[in-house]
Amino acid sequence: MNPLKLVRARPGTPFALTFDGREIEALPGQTIAAALWSSGVTAWRTTRGGGRARGVFCGIGVCFDCLVTVDGRPNQRACLVPAAPGADIRTQEGTGHDD
Repeated sequence: MNPLKLVRARPGTPFALTFDGREIEALPGQTIAAALWSSGVTAWRTTRGGGRARGVFCGIGVCFDCLVTVDGRPNQRACLVPAAPGADIRTQEGTGHDD
């Protein structure tokens, strides 16, 4: 059963943002991580040394595995940053800077 039906939740109107140029949908109150997960995306960062894929690990902003670039600003924690209409979310490679 859908959890929204269990609690009789009525989320606001969905809005669009982009992830690596692809339009995805988010709901008001969702974090970027939740919007990405809802769209089937589970990894959105690569590690500095080995280029290994990362996504959410702790989900509370402690581990920094979920870093993304948001509207040109690198090192944003996807598990903490609210999704916003029209946001441009990008996969972060390494430090997110032109190293």
